[in-house]
Amino acid sequence: MQKEDKQKVVADLTDRLKSSETLIVADYRGLTMPQIDDLRSELLKHGAKFTVVKNTLTRRAAEAAGADALLALLEGPTAIAFLETDGDPVAVAKAIGATARETKVLAVRGGILDGRPITAEDIESLAKLPPLDQLRGQVLGAIAAPLYAIVGLFNAPLQNLVGLIDARIEQLGGEGVADSEPEAAESEPTMETSDQPAEEATASEGADSEEPAEEAEASDEAEKEESDG
Repeated sequence: MQKEDKQKVVADLTDRLKSSETLIVADYRGLTMPQIDDLRSELLKHGAKFTVVKNTLTRRAAEAAGADALLALLEGPTAIAFLETDGDPVAVAKAIGATARETKVLAVRGGILDGRPITAEDIESLAKLPPLDQLRGQVLGAIAAPLYAIVGLFNAPLQNLVGLIDARIEQLGGEGVADSEPEAAESEPTMETSDQPAEEATASEGADSEEPAEEAEASDEAEKEESDG
């Protein structure tokens, strides 16, 4: 390989390493070309590119990209599955694991998941997880209501957000008025009860004041009859 070609390969690998947060490294020794092609085609479906690399050039690329965790995995024949941004790491781990079991020659060494080093055992555990869409659904299902409420507020235009807040304030105000009406209704019988003794007292006072007046008039008539007689 010419020097210019090597530089181009290193530059390409450097760009891939910088743009890939997740990758899986495997020893492909013993795989036939048809088997490699089949695995490559399967991984493309899940957003990953399976590339056979030269360790010396990949080390240069890793150093240039700051992917130091990759250096320890570059021993012997090496192939790397580079995941795209929208790639499915669970499906990729499943596909590589399936090929390793079927061929009994492909060996997973380790990799990087979201920028963090992972071991071959970690990748095996990753392959046992449910499909990514199902996994997301299970996680979101536990927090669906509050999550959708929060997302709805942040995605809504400012005017809609203000409208939602105003509507909520009006709703709370209406609930306050509705709550106060029963209290007012309960207080009305108390007022009627308190008025009742007052009316009875007035009637009693009126009756008491009329009795002395009638007795006085009867006494005056008696005295007049005696004087006439």
